Amino acid sequence: MDRRKFMQNAAAVAAASFTAEMTLSQRAEAFEGVMIEGLPYHFSTPVICEPDRERSMAPPGSNIGPGGAPTSKLMAGMADPRLPPMPEKPTLLDFYRYRIPNPSHLLQSANYAMQNNMDEKVILACLLHDISVEGFLRTDHGFWGAQLVRPYVDEEVAWAIQKHQALRFFADDSVGYDYPAVYREWFGMNYEVEPWVQAEYDEAKNHRWYMSARLITLNDLYSFDPNVTDIEIDQFEDVVGRNFKQPKEGLGFDGSPVAHMWRTMIWPNSWL
Repeated sequence: MDRRKFMQNAAAVAAASFTAEMTLSQRAEAFEGVMIEGLPYHFSTPVICEPDRERSMAPPGSNIGPGGAPTSKLMAGMADPRLPPMPEKPTLLDFYRYRIPNPSHLLQSANYAMQNNMDEKVILACLLHDISVEGFLRTDHGFWGAQLVRPYVDEEVAWAIQKHQALRFFADDSVGYDYPAVYREWFGMNYEVEPWVQAEYDEAKNHRWYMSARLITLNDLYSFDPNVTDIEIDQFEDVVGRNFKQPKEGLGFDGSPVAHMWRTMIWPNSWL
């Protein structure tokens, strides 16, 4: 399937889920979610999933029930049998290997930036820009993603990740970024973004780091390609090693303000 047909199909699937109450941002998130779902998976079990209430409320017994679901409450530190085991001191790369169910879009974006000879900060930002939507939370993914990585990256990288969420909706002819055609197809020619999205863009466009965030968008939507399947996280090991401050205790155990977010990805169904 070629890229345009893939995106058209994704648009049709997403549009079927729209309601009149949904904002432009919510519809855009739904569209990206459908595209991400259509890309190749490393493993099939979603990471951040709604716990199976019926099974998890059952009396303690066997840890694995029909379909591989837990039949007792998973306490902090207990491995979820549905997920691959994590190392004792997990690195960023380990989360891509074992806790992000579909890293393909992130890998494609970073690979596209690398092919375009982008600065390593931009490559890292592209690798991380949707880490929230793919491994943690989808809503306001730029903000959540920036918060998730801020203690470990240059402030410019975190800022760019946050601002790319708003910049997607605004063209920039200087770098050849057009307003996505599928947005016009979905929302209409005269659709206006919410005031807070406009404010985010207005703040970003005159900022000294504007271009870093803009380059994420340039390597973002247009990098979706369901036919590219041979990119691995190991390709970016050196970039990550030079630009991501990996805590010696492991992500989730270093006492940072966001350690709990990484632990949530390690144990997404823990009751404690």
